[in-house]
This record gives sequence, structure tokens and C-alpha cells, in this order.
Amino acid sequence: METSRLIDLFLQTARINALSGNEKPLADFIKSFLKQYNYSVTEDDSWHYSKSNTGNLICKIGDGGNFLLSSHMDTARPTEGVKPLIDDEKITSSGDTVLGVDNRVGVTVLLYLLEKIAKEKIPVKDFTLVFTTCEETTLFGSKYLGINGQINKGFVFDSGFRPGNFIHSACGALGFKIRIIGKASHSGIAPEKGINALLVAAKSISKLPLGRIDEETTMNIGLIKGGSAVNVIPEFAELEGEVRSFDLKKAENYFNKLVDTFKEESDSAGAKFELMYDWDFLPFTVTENSDVYKETFKALTKVGLTPTPKISLGGSDANSLNGKGIQSVNLGIGAQNPHSNDEFIFIKDLVKTAEIAFELVKKN
Repeated sequence: METSRLIDLFLQTARINALSGNEKPLADFIKSFLKQYNYSVTEDDSWHYSKSNTGNLICKIGDGGNFLLSSHMDTARPTEGVKPLIDDEKITSSGDTVLGVDNRVGVTVLLYLLEKIAKEKIPVKDFTLVFTTCEETTLFGSKYLGINGQINKGFVFDSGFRPGNFIHSACGALGFKIRIIGKASHSGIAPEKGINALLVAAKSISKLPLGRIDEETTMNIGLIKGGSAVNVIPEFAELEGEVRSFDLKKAENYFNKLVDTFKEESDSAGAKFELMYDWDFLPFTVTENSDVYKETFKALTKVGLTPTPKISLGGSDANSLNGKGIQSVNLGIGAQNPHSNDEFIFIKDLVKTAEIAFELVKKN
């Protein structure tokens, strides 16, 4: 692998500011970059659902094959004004901004892959390359990815684990929004005439097992707001949260307990209860006997790494792909301290990730 070229490409992509929903600057760069090597890039219509200013980018090699390699284009925080610092071991930012390792590392590796294939006319399998939107927010890019039905395997280049590790099992997240409608009244003159929506919420919360429930399940209420003035009994309360678990049934059971608790407290106080919910992403487990698991093991071994399967309580495009029936793993690429100003990537991890990508697509 050409280390200097990988670093150069990373620096180019890292400097392009492309937050979730505003991936177009990077999408335009990718299309221009691949066009110079005569690759055909299409854009799907996922933007209708994701509300991004671009769709996912799809590039077929040959007829597209039966597997894909993917990376997401968005960052969680701005990279505008990033000042990358490079030493003999790693690339960091100056500490004023994120570096963009999540996921400019994945984007860089996949662009480098296609550049090297074109320049050196390397024989490879037919496969599909995908650059997704909105991974950091809703996963709606990958959820509404428009690809043909022959794709049945996916290799996602996105995990913060170092190369050699890969996520084969991840939790799902069931998100919810609750609104409690009480009754306003003057808090000094006639508090008895009001129905305190915040009190209903507080009583409900006190009865729930929030936090880590067990080794595979968590429940959280992360946003609460309500009331209109300090001298008014709060007539409404709005709450947002999620239940995460590797076990779909378990997540639904705890979610139902939450709903029942809020309903009971609302009914007891004479308040109205409203609910919106949806699976943000579904849990998945790729087993040892699956093709994608075996091919991952083989590729990691061939580049001199010890394959190490991991589980994760975070979501990624791998959740969406598995939910679409495309068995997928999330490969460790060494994007460390993601979303912080302390992000960094070991240069050897950037190189090793490129080696993994080549191993997955090269002809035997």
C-alpha cells in the first residue's frame, strides 16, 4: 500500500465539511474523483426519506456482484477548519475540531481501493461500493439504500475498533416520544385545580429500571421538557428516549413496561397520554457459519491479523443492511476517540484497513 497516497487522500476528505444531512460536498468530491478513473456512480433516491441534500452513492464494479463494501459520508461534528497534525505514528487534529476519522477513514480506504484497481488494472471480483448518508443521525441513508436484490453480503468500514476486530452482533434501538397533557392552573392561587404533567412524568420515571438493565439491554430517557412558566402548574411534559437490546423481544417487553407505567400514572392523575415510537434500527447477529463471517475471518487472517469478533451496543449501517436481509459485519478501521476533538488514526491502521479492503475484493 502507498502510505503517502492514503494519507494525502485522508487529508483531502477530512477537510470537506459534510455533516449529517449535508453530505453533498463530499458526495460531489467522490463523484468527481471516481469519474476521472471512468467509474460510473449513481445516486439513489434515499434523500426523499433521509432529508439529506444528496442520496447514497453507488458504484458497481462489473455487474455489481453479490456483496458490497460501504462507508458513510457524514460526520457527527463539523470538520471545517480542521488542522491535521501528522507524526511518524498517527494523524490527529490540532484539538480545536474533530479530525473526521469517523468516517473519512472508511471513505479514504474505499476511494484508494478503486484508484489502485484502475491505475494498476488489478483483477478483482464483481462487487458494489456504497457511500451512505445520515449514519450519524438516523441511519436513514442505509435504511433506504437503493440497490439490486443480488447483494446478499456486506462489509461496512466504520468501527472504531482497530483492524482485526469486527462487529458481528449489535443491539437494536427502539426510540420513543411521550407527551403527557395535564391541566394548567395558577401555582399559587389554585394549584389544586391543575394537573401537573411533570409530576406524572417524574412518578413514572421513578418506577422504571433506567440505565443498564442487564448485559444486553439498556433503557434511557434522554430529553425532558415541559411547563410554560414558574407560576403555572405544568400542563404538558414531553420526553424522548430509547430501549436498546440485542434481544428484540426483551426490548419490546421493557418498552411495554415503560408504556404501561406512563399510562397508569397519567390515568391516575387525570392526564392524557400520547405516544410515538419506532425501531431506529434492529438488532442483528451474524453467526460463525455465515459466508460473510467466514470471509471476514479469511481476509483478516491473510493480512496478518488475528480475527476478533466483537459485540456492540451502538448502531451502524450494518444494522440497516442486516435488517434488509444483507448479512453484514462492521469492520474495525481504527477510527479512535470518535466525535471528540481527540480523534486520531494510527497510520499503520489506515494502511492495514486498505489491505483488508483489497483482500475482500481481489480474485483468488
